[in-house]
Amino acid sequence: MSNLTIEGWCKASGDQKSTPVGEISFDVDGPLHLRLEEAEERLQKTHEREAMVDVDMSTLDLTLPEECAPLSDCQMRVYLHHERGQFHLVGHRASDGSLVYTNAVLIDQLLS
Repeated sequence: MSNLTIEGWCKASGDQKSTPVGEISFDVDGPLHLRLEEAEERLQKTHEREAMVDVDMSTLDLTLPEECAPLSDCQMRVYLHHERGQFHLVGHRASDGSLVYTNAVLIDQLLS
């Protein structure tokens, strides 16, 4: 299992730019890691732009900055950059639907 703490961002509806919100922490367990790797492989074969991977909120152990919590939904967005899979957490703030997301992480840097 990997515990990640990554810079988070928020983009309110109608805003042109995202604003930093501080650190977002979450766990990537074995099953989620496997789904991220499978999404990466699928993108390499199909040349799709991205894939969204559902998460199990009960195992994610998500910690958000106060102004972002809680989220109404949460997924991992997987995409390729120089043929290497990257992912980041993407969700929407329950209070107003603003987009909340993290910086990206290379899938192959996760602990197995």
